[in-house]
Amino acid sequence: MEKKLINGHEHVSYSRPNVSAEQLKENAVNFYQAMDQRRTVREFDTKPIPIEVIENVILTAGTAPSGAHKQPWTFCVVENPEIKRKIRVAAEEEEKISYASRMPTTWKKDLEPLGTDWEKPFLEDAPYLIVVFKQSFGVQDGEKVQHYYVSESVGIACGFLIAAIHQAGLVTVTHTPSPMNFLSEILQRPAHEKPFLLLPVGFAKAETYVPAIARKSIDEILVRY
Repeated sequence: MEKKLINGHEHVSYSRPNVSAEQLKENAVNFYQAMDQRRTVREFDTKPIPIEVIENVILTAGTAPSGAHKQPWTFCVVENPEIKRKIRVAAEEEEKISYASRMPTTWKKDLEPLGTDWEKPFLEDAPYLIVVFKQSFGVQDGEKVQHYYVSESVGIACGFLIAAIHQAGLVTVTHTPSPMNFLSEILQRPAHEKPFLLLPVGFAKAETYVPAIARKSIDEILVRY
């Protein structure tokens, strides 16, 4: 591997294999078809999953690009049933208030086809919860480290994470109870970390149903120039 100094910092040579146009198209369609099978699932089997699988999907998330390569994310993995129970109780308290008074009528109407409500049993049923925190800034040797484009960077990492969970053969649901400060308290995270996303991870139940909804077509999401 060749090395080179650029602006006084070491860089290493990088290359990707040359791929034919046909192989490019095949690769792209294969990945699309695999990801098109991804669905949000709220009914989880309780059977265990090797922790190595969870570690590797998080490593995949950690390959995401980030502002100035600061990698401003922390992934907390919760397996302990008592902690999962605390998270469910706290999340349902917030969700119950949201459904009763915080959400406008239009929002609740839009959620009707998805069949959601304030009860979140998947927070206990799923063998693992991955709680993603965004770091407002870093801390190194007791000193504050500036972070950049934090929400954008963590959002991209979460996209990688969801794709990795699906590709591993598992399912998840993006859960964002609002507010989410209870996650910081339960997991005892430092003040510079803010909860960003909660992902239950596991197998779908043997008999699981998901809403019969469609994704937008290419013509609805693509604008050519």
